[in-house]
Amino acid sequence: MKEFVVKVRNQMIGKMLKVQSVLSSREAEGFVDTAIKILMAVVIGALILAGLYALFGKTILPTLTQRIKDMFNYAG
Repeated sequence: MKEFVVKVRNQMIGKMLKVQSVLSSREAEGFVDTAIKILMAVVIGALILAGLYALFGKTILPTLTQRIKDMFNYAG
């Protein structure tokens, strides 16, 4: 039983030291790196959306609107 208590005590001390070292460390991922990644994602997303909007606005939507009007034209 004493061996078990010593083993658990040593594991707890190891965990406490690990938590203490993580909390006291001043290392970070790098805020600049994260900001650049986010900025790149926003810019690429905006370019893709602008391209899709241009494609749908000038190519697909006019023909789609005409097809829908023809489909619901009950007069003729």
